[in-house]
Amino acid sequence: MLGRIAGVLVVCLVAATVALLAFSWRPRLEPIAQAPAQAKHPALIARGAELALAGNCNACHTRPGGEAFSGGVPFKTDFGTVYSTNITPDRETGVGAWSEEAFRRALHEGVGIDGRHLYPAFPYDRLTKTTDTDVSAIYAFLMSRKAVHATPPANELSFPFNFRPLLAFWKLLYFEPARFVPDPRRSAELNHGAYLSEGLAHCGTCHSPRNRLGAEEKDRALSGGEAGSWHAPALDAQSPAPTPWTVDQLHTYLTTGFVEQHGVAAGPMQDVVNNLRRVPESDSRAIAAYIGSVLQPATAARSDNEQRIRSELAKAGSRLWQSAAAGNSAAGAGALLYAGSCAQCHEPVGLRFSAKGIPLALSKVLAMPDPRNLLHIIRDGITAPEGSPAALMPGYREAFTDAQIVELAAYLRARFSGHPPWTDLEQRLRSLDQAAGDSR
Repeated sequence: MLGRIAGVLVVCLVAATVALLAFSWRPRLEPIAQAPAQAKHPALIARGAELALAGNCNACHTRPGGEAFSGGVPFKTDFGTVYSTNITPDRETGVGAWSEEAFRRALHEGVGIDGRHLYPAFPYDRLTKTTDTDVSAIYAFLMSRKAVHATPPANELSFPFNFRPLLAFWKLLYFEPARFVPDPRRSAELNHGAYLSEGLAHCGTCHSPRNRLGAEEKDRALSGGEAGSWHAPALDAQSPAPTPWTVDQLHTYLTTGFVEQHGVAAGPMQDVVNNLRRVPESDSRAIAAYIGSVLQPATAARSDNEQRIRSELAKAGSRLWQSAAAGNSAAGAGALLYAGSCAQCHEPVGLRFSAKGIPLALSKVLAMPDPRNLLHIIRDGITAPEGSPAALMPGYREAFTDAQIVELAAYLRARFSGHPPWTDLEQRLRSLDQAAGDSR
């Protein structure tokens, strides 16, 4: 009897496996002998270069110390690590044998030339919105790059997530291939900004929360998410910014990485800034206009906050700082650390140098629901993005103990944000140590 049951189970398992493979099957596309003529057109290549910058392709496909677009960047997920692919025109390890049809299918459908489903660490759920014309331009640009023979490490995913055919079911649940459709109620600039932001620039990939299977929660788009070990702040009504963003501020921030009212771009956002500063202004300003159209109505009530913050700091900030600087133990360890290491650049009085340290009560980092960005900055500092007017901020990894970093972060949150204290500072700091260890 048990043998019959086992036999039936085996038959059912085999049948289910065959059905899954049949459902997930996609045809292999034939390789090409050489790049088509249109992939050598100078104007098409130039536009493709701009679009690749808007899409941040170089950041995701160039590992530190590696050659451009040769892949190997690790993306750590809840299911394991996915490594970005080589997208140079090398025929053996890159996309040199890919036709434009194969390249378009990868962006629009998330399927490789060999018919295998691609992991959504490659954001085809966003790239699917890209027009065929723009895909052609990006293809031409990549096929004009230097061919680099480099094989990225194999993905490190736990079972069953390493079984690619299951991605067909993930797509059935969460992926809808579709081109961008302009909204007739929007201006041409806003539609262009929406096209880039929702598609190629894939802002929501980092700035939206995800469910347990790693899919974006579409009904909470732009309400905050993850970018590696950094928190990607909300760009909607949940925005932590103490004062509202204007479109001009957003454009300046996206192209220089700094505005005094909000601070300096740090972490993964620096790659975005370094790229957007090199795209046509019509593209970067359209992105700013679209994100501004989401942010501004949601944060309009904060319009008088900046002046109030500056006034309060001018009256009370220096008094608290001077108390700590004088060694007043009642000020607490965090206040003493602040007075000795931060105040000279961030206080409205005292030594400001030329560091452009913003008043910390304006800092979105201190108002975030997650402390990781502040912990990153305290430990490792900030090297300003290319062309930014912001100066270098030193890190204190070697100067402070972990306990002192926690003390300082808690003090800054309490002193400058007006939000409840973070309750998981020690745990979050340990998670950064773990992430750093995994990357070595």
